[in-house]
Amino acid sequence: MADVESNESPPKPARLPATDALILATLALFTALTLVFHQLINGWGPLVLKNLAVGVAYLAFQQSAARTRSKPFKFALRVVPVTLAYGYLFLAVDKLQLILHGRFLDDVVIRLEAAVFGGQPTLWLQQFTKPAVTEWMMFAYMFYFLMYPILCAIIYFRDGEPAMEDYLFTLGLTNVLCDLGFILFPVAGPTAALGERYTVPLTGYLFTWVGEWVRTSLQFPGGSIPSPHCAAATVMWAMAYRYHRRTFWLLLPVVLSLYVSTFYGRYHYVSDAVVGVATALVAVRLAPLLARAWEKRKS
Repeated sequence: MADVESNESPPKPARLPATDALILATLALFTALTLVFHQLINGWGPLVLKNLAVGVAYLAFQQSAARTRSKPFKFALRVVPVTLAYGYLFLAVDKLQLILHGRFLDDVVIRLEAAVFGGQPTLWLQQFTKPAVTEWMMFAYMFYFLMYPILCAIIYFRDGEPAMEDYLFTLGLTNVLCDLGFILFPVAGPTAALGERYTVPLTGYLFTWVGEWVRTSLQFPGGSIPSPHCAAATVMWAMAYRYHRRTFWLLLPVVLSLYVSTFYGRYHYVSDAVVGVATALVAVRLAPLLARAWEKRKS
């Protein structure tokens, strides 16, 4: 019996979403920079291997998420790897910060802020440091980490996968712009540069303790300008305005307090916060254009 030819076309390979392309391209860029400037980077070999391993693992998770039909599992398999990838890129850029300038440029920021404000705002704020104020500021600073997945879940289960991808890609573009900023203009941050000049300790309660744990355990000198906290929070707030207006208004006091918390808590200079917000506004305008260009390229 002759074989009957099938009219069915072969399955098309899964398309790579813009978010994944951004993550993998940034991993490739950081790997290339590590190889080019390897003489300036301690532990450059392990860093290259880790970048490659993260890229392979990320693609594996992406394929699992694409095959999943359950909305909750699809959400988890999508959001968790993307979030971890953004966190990894933030950590990976640490070793690349000084490849261009060879030193941190805090003195430039300190002189600029002294010219604008007549002194250093993070030192001036010491006179308003009270346990209750510190606790609220630390709550706002830490709420950033909860706002990320909560808002993503609201958008996904209310508006669907395309809206979630819009959210994730815009956040990713913002994070990558911040990471590149750490290389182009490396700043250690006020705690590293002005530590001995702070005479009033930041005392508070639970969230103050958590905030100090984050400072000592998860952060490093640098990663300051643009402020990724202010940049990502601005994007999340903008996405709330786009997809869930009620959440936008609920987040108003928290996000505004978060901006202040970055320099009240001595994580950033005022300049870092301002540039972080500006970076986010650029990303919000640029992300849809880049995403459409990527989708058009694949069609």
